[in-house]
Amino acid sequence: MTQPATVASEIERRLTAALAPTMLEVLNESWKHAGHAGDDGSGESHFSVTVESASFAGLSRVARQRLVNKALADLIDPGHIHALAIRARVPGEA
Repeated sequence: MTQPATVASEIERRLTAALAPTMLEVLNESWKHAGHAGDDGSGESHFSVTVESASFAGLSRVARQRLVNKALADLIDPGHIHALAIRARVPGEA
């Protein structure tokens, strides 16, 4: 029997498929928001991602975030992800 995917692992899978990142870090920060608005009690509602991808070359910060949000749209819209902090950069960018 296979384990159901966590929201964090699904974020990682989708961003890897959509952006072919050279670096990807997905942090579950839900514990920081326990009892606050948006906390659904699952322990998987608030995330931070740092993604480095050549796909971001020449794009503004907002356009980069839109690419990330597009890859995760059906996780965000139904409420699996309440909050998502995004750091998106091209390889070699500080």
